[in-house]
Amino acid sequence: MGTEHFKLKNSYEKSLEHLETMKRENKNLQQEIMDLTDQLGESGKNLHEIEKLKKQAEQEKTEIQTSLEEAEASLEHEESRILRVQLELNQVKSEMERKIAEKDEEMDQLKRSSQRIIESMQSTLDSEVRSRNDALRIKKKMEGDLNEMEIQLSHSNRQASHLRNLQAQLKDVQIHLEDTLRNNDDMKEQVAMTERRANLLQAEIEEIRAALEQTERSRKLAEQELVDASERVQLLHSQNVSLLNSKKKLETDLNQIQSEMEDTTQESRDTEEKAKKAITDAAMMAEELKKEQDTCAHLERMKKNLETTVKDLQHRLDEAENLAMKGGKKQLQKLESKVRELENELELEQRQSSDAIKGLHKYERRIKELSYQSEEDRKNILRLQELVDKLQLKVKTYKRQAEESEEQANMYLSKLRKVQHELEEAQERADSAESQVNKMRAKSRDMGAKGKDASE
Repeated sequence: MGTEHFKLKNSYEKSLEHLETMKRENKNLQQEIMDLTDQLGESGKNLHEIEKLKKQAEQEKTEIQTSLEEAEASLEHEESRILRVQLELNQVKSEMERKIAEKDEEMDQLKRSSQRIIESMQSTLDSEVRSRNDALRIKKKMEGDLNEMEIQLSHSNRQASHLRNLQAQLKDVQIHLEDTLRNNDDMKEQVAMTERRANLLQAEIEEIRAALEQTERSRKLAEQELVDASERVQLLHSQNVSLLNSKKKLETDLNQIQSEMEDTTQESRDTEEKAKKAITDAAMMAEELKKEQDTCAHLERMKKNLETTVKDLQHRLDEAENLAMKGGKKQLQKLESKVRELENELELEQRQSSDAIKGLHKYERRIKELSYQSEEDRKNILRLQELVDKLQLKVKTYKRQAEESEEQANMYLSKLRKVQHELEEAQERADSAESQVNKMRAKSRDMGAKGKDASE
């Protein structure tokens, strides 16, 4: 009984250790699932696939938690059952001790009553009694071992069933992990596409920057030409002062000047139309700048238009110098209006350059954002890959534990069969010893009856 109690105690301690191991694994799995949930939460802001992965991981967490709770409940039930078995064993032990005491007392009485008759057979009877007691002890031991083996077999079967369930769950997890790996490959392809797109945007920005530099150089050239034109206007103004003094001399040429003024008015209208066209071209340039691809061509056209306008203005200024001697104050005012129009065109060009620079800065910020997002996606992919590796190691560990449990169950089953065979043999020996004792008792009774008949 002490050996059985020690075995039950060892089994109970092993069950406690297994429970602690399962709790630690449960805690580790919960931590890993929490980490996975956090990572999926971060990635879910940008990727819908990772959101699905998060939901599946939470479902797996619930299933694993349920399995662990069932395992804990099973272990608690096993502990209570072990306690009940210990109580039953103690009761059986006390009952058997009581019965043995009764049997011993009965045998003592039988010896005292039959001592005078069976002194010659005492040694044989004692030997048979010892054999019977040995057989009873062997029988009890075998019954205890059988009960223990049945308990261990039942526990092993439950563990094997639970491990098979875990294997099925782990297969599902492995399938899910394979899907996650495929999703990670898709994410890598998306990141590569994003990087290629960012490189294309960077190249376009470089082209826009070069076009803006060319525009800036054109703007500076136009400013210099405007300064030259202003100097010429001042020169014309000084000449106009002298022309006022000569006004009376030029009255005879007024009719000719009026006809020339009409021509100049027509030319002014043509210049205004060109200015409107320049404004339209500027709007087209702003629109094409947003489209990014036609920026360089549009800026080149604007440059040519500005060069044409400047050349035309230069031509008009040259004509104005010639007409200043003839046209007087009105011609000078028209030239000043031309200068103001040129200044307006220059301001418009400056605003367009400023808008282009703002667009360039906007694209640079967008490229930085895409680069940062690409880096974050790459880090998330690496973290998910590490998590997949850890889960694969867990799957291998669970498979190995399942195989070990199955081997242990087979070992317990073979041991149980062996114990059953030994128990059957011990039962046969006990039955044989009991039949011999019964024969000896019958023979003693016959001898006692003959002795009484002889004394009578």
